[in-house]
Amino acid sequence: MVGKDVNQCIGWSFLGGSRTIHKTNLSRSIPCRKSSAVYASWLPCSEIASRAFTLGTAAVLPFYTLMVVAPQAELTKKLLSSSIPYMVLGVLYAYLLYLSWTPDTIRLMFASKYWLPELPGIAKMFSSEMTLASAWIHLLVVDLFAARQVYYDGLQENIEIRHSVSLCLLFCPIGILSHFITKALTSKEHRIH
Repeated sequence: MVGKDVNQCIGWSFLGGSRTIHKTNLSRSIPCRKSSAVYASWLPCSEIASRAFTLGTAAVLPFYTLMVVAPQAELTKKLLSSSIPYMVLGVLYAYLLYLSWTPDTIRLMFASKYWLPELPGIAKMFSSEMTLASAWIHLLVVDLFAARQVYYDGLQENIEIRHSVSLCLLFCPIGILSHFITKALTSKEHRIH
């Protein structure tokens, strides 16, 4: 908060992204934005996390729908060739990561003496809604990228991919495994005929 003639900064919040400026005799207070061009400090962190979670989830669904419902359509091929969804979701992820970052983040991620992640540290880090939202966006981007690779491989090899792409949305490693099994069975079937 900023009051009239305030000139002392006493704190910084990565979660809210706002400066805390203090003067002992404030006559009136108004919100203070941080100097970045992106302002999120007007919303509570839980609301930012919730909106990002919903936005990210909704953003990837049309791509999965097209890969499953119309894999051969020109619209599907054109949309999946674009890198725009990855760039937009990458920016959203970076922003959420910025908001969720704390001075303890690195320590929690690499808690062991060998600088390896440990489950208790990761669990503590993920106790924040903002960190969970950033992790969710991370998963959505990586899963969509993997599903797109399955889709392209299916087109190139002329094999069924709908089940594997569907699995990539919810259980990506299983979707990838499903694709490799389908590919192996399909190529074996072609060799027999």
